[in-house]
Amino acid sequence: MAVVLTATWLMAGCGALSPQKPTTTPSTPVTVVVAVPVKVPSSSETPPAAPEPQPVADPVRQVLAQTDGILRLAPSDLPKEITRLGETEEAAVETPLLLATALAQTRQAVDTARALGLVQRLLANNAPAAQPLHPLARLLEARLLQQRRLEDQMERQAQQLRDAQRRNDQLNERLEAVRAIERSLTTRPAAVPAAPASAPGSAPQRPAP
Repeated sequence: MAVVLTATWLMAGCGALSPQKPTTTPSTPVTVVVAVPVKVPSSSETPPAAPEPQPVADPVRQVLAQTDGILRLAPSDLPKEITRLGETEEAAVETPLLLATALAQTRQAVDTARALGLVQRLLANNAPAAQPLHPLARLLEARLLQQRRLEDQMERQAQQLRDAQRRNDQLNERLEAVRAIERSLTTRPAAVPAAPASAPGSAPQRPAP
């Protein structure tokens, strides 16, 4: 009995001391999650400003700038500018307005009438490019109409002055003619008185000895 127990114990100890075969288990894939930091703007940070749109060219401002240049021209350069604008009159919608401004500076009735016609033609143009210039054209039209009235008034006064000068010249000519007659009368020699005629039948008187 003791021998059997001893053999059983030895067999049990040998089994405990024998190496155990490792058990293989299938590998499970590991997913690695990388956290990407996201910047959340704070309330104190100002978002970047959007780019400002480019300003659109103002046709009225451009015409005013060119008009100012015309008004600064010397009198000797004004005819050249009128010729240049007249040759390019149809090049741009604002050219007739600039030409009218230049013509108004000559202070001639014929140029004022031409300038007024150019402005009124622009006012009759209803194209989109011409409509922004209508207020400026109306302002220039009012100025040209006033200038034309003043020129007509000055022309009438000048005509009245010429008529008065002509009448004055005629009166001076008549007065000079009268004076010439007066001078001719004062310079004529006096007539010699004739001798008295003797009575019929009377003897002629002899001179005293």
